[in-house]
Amino acid sequence: MDIFRIIAGLFGLLILLEAVTGFGIFWALCAPARKPATLKTSEHIRRAALREKNNAAFMALAPEDVAIQSFDGRLTLRGWYLPADKPIKRFALLAHGHHANGLNEFSHITPFYHDTLGCNILLPDHCGHGRSDGNWVGFGALDWKNLCLWIDWLIERFGDDIEIILHGISMGAATVLLLNENDPPPQVKLVIEDCGFASEKAELRSAGRMILGALEPLALPAYPIALMLQQLFAGYSAKESDPLGGMANAKCPVLFIHGGKDTFVTTRFVYELFDACPTPKRLFVVPDAIHAFSYWVDPNGYNEVVTEFIEEHIGNVAEHAVVRA
Repeated sequence: MDIFRIIAGLFGLLILLEAVTGFGIFWALCAPARKPATLKTSEHIRRAALREKNNAAFMALAPEDVAIQSFDGRLTLRGWYLPADKPIKRFALLAHGHHANGLNEFSHITPFYHDTLGCNILLPDHCGHGRSDGNWVGFGALDWKNLCLWIDWLIERFGDDIEIILHGISMGAATVLLLNENDPPPQVKLVIEDCGFASEKAELRSAGRMILGALEPLALPAYPIALMLQQLFAGYSAKESDPLGGMANAKCPVLFIHGGKDTFVTTRFVYELFDACPTPKRLFVVPDAIHAFSYWVDPNGYNEVVTEFIEEHIGNVAEHAVVRA
């Protein structure tokens, strides 16, 4: 009898442990991020210093503080809009990743889009991030719907003859892929996704393997708990964050970018997404880059492939380049 009690007690303890783990995973996924996560590796420290410098240069150009209402009308979403130095109908709409914000995520890329390509730039913060309202992170499922409203804002303000480039990193990459699978307006000309995940469920396991290693299978019962809490509190399911599952509906050309040493959003995902994409596409893998570091490792190669993809699908960008004193 004592053995049965011990077994029952251990089983109850295991259930409690999985429940606590599930809540922890849910909180890591969906809790709002007002300040970007800080990592202490030497490379992240170097990147943070460059980001601070680039952000100061961006803000010195006096970008416009802009806002819209979310698709459900409950939240105010904020962003920065920076016009090109010369009038142009081409816009780069940049979607940041999980626990980041638009300004920080793209601090290294905005000079390329603005100064080299001569584009107007829109940097929104997703719900639950940065300066935008929201109690929960949308994990792409909510964010692509709000990104559609940012596109509407651009069209209403600048005309229906504009050209929009969608560029997303990490969760933002999944966001622009989801938008491309949901009948984007004709003003959206192409999509650039950098280190996006194939699906939320697959990403849970990818991140779990990186964090837990060989112990990751022990967390398997906790994943459904986390996703149930996500549905209950944040209001969306993992099925709504599944770029690979909807890839057959993609509309615009897609440039797929990934780091060859990405273990957080495993490099395998980019090959799965690329193979499933039915539209014109190109693949660029930076062999030595970890997660979201492709531009930092190979900026020249990154700029070259982005420029070529834009020129191939919406025309020459050289005539729009701006020379700064």
